[in-house]
Amino acid sequence: MSSLELKKWDVVDHLKTEEDMRLYLDACIEEDAGDGALIRAALSDIARARNMTQLAKDAGMSREGLYKALSPEGNPSFATVLKVARALGLDLRFATIPSEAKKPGKRLLEAARRLDTEGL
Repeated sequence: MSSLELKKWDVVDHLKTEEDMRLYLDACIEEDAGDGALIRAALSDIARARNMTQLAKDAGMSREGLYKALSPEGNPSFATVLKVARALGLDLRFATIPSEAKKPGKRLLEAARRLDTEGL
């Protein structure tokens, strides 16, 4: 029998395009429990996929400061999240959500897309 070699799965290996990154962040925003931890983790993953050093420069931050802000123990300010989003070429927008989809963990993007396509 041959031995099976396992490799630790890392989402960064799958974030190849801007669209991959945007969709991943959208999904994490949708599933976040309301504390921002999943969003912070997604931004950290995307930063690693994009090159943390360059992203820190583009966001006007130190590399160490960006690592700290996006770490599991980090608590980035809203200003930091905006700087990182803009450095990633993302725009932050808010949309009204249907009342049945307001609870954390619901499929908010699906509801929003359904509203767009059904014209409700």
